[in-house]
Amino acid sequence: MRKATLAAAALAAAIALPGAPALAQTNEITIGISISTTGPAAALGIPERNALDFVPKEIGGVPLKLIVLDDGGDPTAATTNARRFVTESKADIIMGSCTTPPSIAVSTVANEAGIPHLGLAPFPINDARMKWSVDLPQSIPIMGKVLYEHMKAHNIKTVGYIGYSDSYGDLWVNDFKAQAVPMGLTMTDEERFARPDTSVAGQVLKLVAADPDAILVGASGTAAALPQTALRERGYKGLIYQTHGAASMDFIRIAGAAAEGVIMSAGPVMSPETQADSALTKKPGLALNTAYEAKYGANSRSQFAGHSYDAFEVLKRVIPVALKAGKPGTPEFREGIRKAFISEKEIVATQGVYNWTEKDRYGLDDRSRILLTVKDGKYVPAM
Repeated sequence: MRKATLAAAALAAAIALPGAPALAQTNEITIGISISTTGPAAALGIPERNALDFVPKEIGGVPLKLIVLDDGGDPTAATTNARRFVTESKADIIMGSCTTPPSIAVSTVANEAGIPHLGLAPFPINDARMKWSVDLPQSIPIMGKVLYEHMKAHNIKTVGYIGYSDSYGDLWVNDFKAQAVPMGLTMTDEERFARPDTSVAGQVLKLVAADPDAILVGASGTAAALPQTALRERGYKGLIYQTHGAASMDFIRIAGAAAEGVIMSAGPVMSPETQADSALTKKPGLALNTAYEAKYGANSRSQFAGHSYDAFEVLKRVIPVALKAGKPGTPEFREGIRKAFISEKEIVATQGVYNWTEKDRYGLDDRSRILLTVKDGKYVPAM
């Protein structure tokens, strides 16, 4: 009897040990999401949070537990959030953030901990962050190319640049040098501003004085409207190009009449109605926009809502595969998700069709982009 009691006690102690498989297994999938719902990037993070209203509550018969934390666009706060997901929440999956610098921070933590990570902003994925991270937004080269091709088609030769003084701004400058310069385009002036800035008057005066054929703005959210407005107020008449980071109805609302004629690369979710019926992105784009605008108002659609919504379109494909490898809460389940990111092909979502590989962690092609302009206060296809 005493031996049986001791054996039972030993078994109970073994089960209680940290990291024991029996303790790690759970009956739900925990997803930690770090986004910016306050601060300069709130115009990006709020639509991403809102879109969570329309994602599944369970996948593969397993409930989803979402934990959403605000990082305010601060990489330090994003790091803290990610570490909380790892140590406190025991997250199976991490998402975030909605701007580039905190996305790098979240990716770093996720890769250190061995947890699948879906980025919700364009960010550079180096060898150290490649194993566990994939990115949902279109890469800068994919979105940049369509802008440069439009410039060439409209006989533009010189381009002025104004963008964020951080890694997102760097991505666009580097891409211009890599793609646009070989196409015969020249960057005649490069100006930068910080995300919280409320004026770019000095930078705009320099750009106008340089008199380039066109100006490229490397910014996102409502802040992208700041140079757009300032350039028109100071009489700049040339074409202004905006990146997909500006693709939301808020841009038109903030920029007002200055938005007219802008050329903007965007994801298909911004205009699924104009896509051919054969476009795979049309059906999910219409589904999201119909639900989103029914709840949040007409013309409230946003590229950023598409990013977080698409993360769950991806999970609908990869989680059932991962569940064959292990139960939620276990390393086997997380490894199963990581492998499924690569093994599952033609994953259809609102912003594109994903085909990730070991080396390509963006996974999108030309089906992930459209070119828009603003006419009479509305987005329409650009010519």
